[in-house]
Amino acid sequence: MRSPSSEKIECPLCAGAGELTRAEILDRLGVKDFARVAQLSAEEAFRLLQNRHDREHQTAWSRFEVELAKRTAEIRERHKDELRLAQSEKDSLARRIENCLNEVAQLRERNQELEGEMAKVARVGRKEELDFAEEVQTWAGVCIERVTRNGDFILSYRDPGGAPLEPRIVVDNKDKASITESDLRKLIRDAKERRCPVGIIVARDESQLRQHDRERRWGREEGVWILRTTRQWLPRDLEVLKPVFERMRTEGADFLQKNSALAEEIRRTFVDLDEVEKELKRAAKAIDTVSDLTAKYRSRLQALCDTAASTKVAPKPELDGSVRKIVSA
Repeated sequence: MRSPSSEKIECPLCAGAGELTRAEILDRLGVKDFARVAQLSAEEAFRLLQNRHDREHQTAWSRFEVELAKRTAEIRERHKDELRLAQSEKDSLARRIENCLNEVAQLRERNQELEGEMAKVARVGRKEELDFAEEVQTWAGVCIERVTRNGDFILSYRDPGGAPLEPRIVVDNKDKASITESDLRKLIRDAKERRCPVGIIVARDESQLRQHDRERRWGREEGVWILRTTRQWLPRDLEVLKPVFERMRTEGADFLQKNSALAEEIRRTFVDLDEVEKELKRAAKAIDTVSDLTAKYRSRLQALCDTAASTKVAPKPELDGSVRKIVSA
């Protein structure tokens, strides 16, 4: 939009011969351009007002920043203990998280080690079962069946035609540091599920049986007759129980329950047999020791005799009484 002061009009003096601006004509005539003055005054007023507003705005903003910094410092000072506590808790939480992660890593490594050990134990247990099955198959009149669950084997005697006879016996084979109550509970459960009146838990060695197991190797628990034995004792124990199994076959599985005195006598029999076997082991060990000592002293005596016969020294030294007895012998 063009300003009124810049518009060109015909000069009244020269009748349009020349061109003068509005401002020049008004100025020559001595008349002020009030529109121009008003415009300039308004622009100056707006400029001054804008400058004042900018200064006031900057001042207010500066006061706000100063007040904000002051209030922030006051709040920080008032809550510095809480901030320190929160920072401490944050650091403690970070440490706990790090410790937990380390424990998880250690547990993962330990779990892998345990899985490896369990795999080894499973392989050992499997080998133990196979060895046991092969051994039982060599026993006359006894048959054994490998089952997929509820125990390791089903053992029974055979009739002349080779058919298995009652009672069928659940056999659980163990090769571990010690027989536990959970092993016995499992054997009882398996025997009940297969309706077998007798269960046998077979340890690899006598040391794997607890003292309670050795003192009560035969007994009735939850309606099932349990025999605690070892690989070495099992053939002998089966021979002891063979008449009992025959009575079970003819009179029923609960005949022992009706004759508690016989059941107690069987229990004492196993304990006595174990004691006899221990004494036999001691006697065998003593015999071996005597045999070794006899061979040892025989060799020493032979060496003394050979030395006395080959030595020729004059005059011959007098031998003491003990040596004379050995040489004369």
